[in-house]
Amino acid sequence: MHACMQQVYDVTPFMEDHPGGSEVLLASTGKDATDDFEDIGHSDDAKAMMDKYYIGDLEKSYKIERTYYAPPAAPTASADDKTSESIVKILQFLAPLFIFALAFAYAKN
Repeated sequence: MHACMQQVYDVTPFMEDHPGGSEVLLASTGKDATDDFEDIGHSDDAKAMMDKYYIGDLEKSYKIERTYYAPPAAPTASADDKTSESIVKILQFLAPLFIFALAFAYAKN
């Protein structure tokens, strides 16, 4: 359930079809998603689609605390990842040299 503009929507049927992915919808579940919805700049067609998922209004006395979605932090590279990256870079440099040396040695024979 999503609350947007003091209205409640059940967007479960739209999860798989949402252009931004289901994660975006899941991140705004159970909270006031007004700012999230408006910040994206949805088209008029997207706004019209909301009618299909509308299930009711929030009671005026009910307040939803606005929370904001923070995407998960990008994974950081560990020492092992950096070591393997270094090895790959060295091999990318040495492999052509090795092939060139073999071709040169073959041409001399």
